[in-house]
Amino acid sequence: MITGNLDIFLIQNREEFNGNVQNWYDVMIHGDPEGLESMAMLLLKIAKLDQDKIKDIPVGAREHVHLRPKIDLSSSSVNTIIGRLDAKGTGVFYDRYKAAKTK
Repeated sequence: MITGNLDIFLIQNREEFNGNVQNWYDVMIHGDPEGLESMAMLLLKIAKLDQDKIKDIPVGAREHVHLRPKIDLSSSSVNTIIGRLDAKGTGVFYDRYKAAKTK
């Protein structure tokens, strides 16, 4: 699925200012040219997929791919799932999704 070298990991950040503590994570995706291009091709494949034509997933489900450390990704990577936001047959996004703020 993924060719080349690809490393996906999380960095936990913490900042304190005037007694207020803020914590957040950054997702780091690093790869060599072949690994990054391979991930780009996977993203395009999932994006262009017509979920309604796939018989193996029920209406309301979302197509997704699991990328696993030591198999698809580097040994230092975390398990990664790349998937569609829109559900098959309905186009509905899942409940936890919050759209980006628009200007």
